[in-house]
Amino acid sequence: MFLEITDLGTTIYSYQIDQITEGDENIPLQAMASAEEELRSYLAAIEWSDGRPRLDIPAILGATGTDRNALLVRMTATIAKFYIIELCNADIIYETAKERYDRAVTWLRQLARGEIKLSTLPETPETDDSTGTEPFIYGSREKFNHE
Repeated sequence: MFLEITDLGTTIYSYQIDQITEGDENIPLQAMASAEEELRSYLAAIEWSDGRPRLDIPAILGATGTDRNALLVRMTATIAKFYIIELCNADIIYETAKERYDRAVTWLRQLARGEIKLSTLPETPETDDSTGTEPFIYGSREKFNHE
């Protein structure tokens, strides 16, 4: 799993997790898995012009420890925290958590649209190295505008 249980400590205190989950370890694990899947959906939207994924998602999510992208870890932990606090509001300011969740999702959407670039994420090759050619692209040109 990309996110480790200790990563939640950057966004929520462990006593709060214990209060909310009543000691059920499956709840944070399920929240972390859901957050990772949400992150995967945003990363998968980043594509080459022929529709292939631009980022090497298995390499990104398979990284461990300090090899992980720190910013993606933080965004994923923020999302996981929000999934945990949906269950209860024990000593947590819900509005602040919701605002941070919204910021994380907005940032991931900007990343997916190409408005933000992360140079440290591994990419898939743009061309097929075995043949040295670019993938075939077909379709219509973009509509011409006189604007």
